[in-house]
This record gives sequence, structure tokens and C-alpha cells, in this order.
Amino acid sequence: MNKYERWTVKCQDTKDGSGDCIIDLPTDLLTQLGLGVGDVLTIEVVNGSIVLRPKPNDPTSR
Repeated sequence: MNKYERWTVKCQDTKDGSGDCIIDLPTDLLTQLGLGVGDVLTIEVVNGSIVLRPKPNDPTSR
């Protein structure tokens, strides 16, 4: 994926009072990154942009 490529998605309220949100990532993006439903991502703000990265599997957390 080109480092300058951007994707825009909408946050959806979970409506459970938690303050969490749900984002549906486009299928094309998931395919490019080798991600699927149920994969865990980390989130951080870098220079004003929200950055999502796959969280490494931790075999000790099972």
C-alpha cells in the first residue's frame, strides 16, 4: 500500500453507553493489508492522522 493512500470511514456509535465506536473497513483495504474480521488493531494519532496497525498475536494471552 502506498504510504500516501488514505481511506475515509465513519464511526458508528455502539449505542451501549461505552463511548466506543465501530468502523467498517472497506474490503479492498482489508485485502491489501491481509486482515480479516476479528483481527485486533492498535490505534494511535500521528501528526493529526488516526493510524491503525495490526496488533501482533500474543500466544500467552489465550
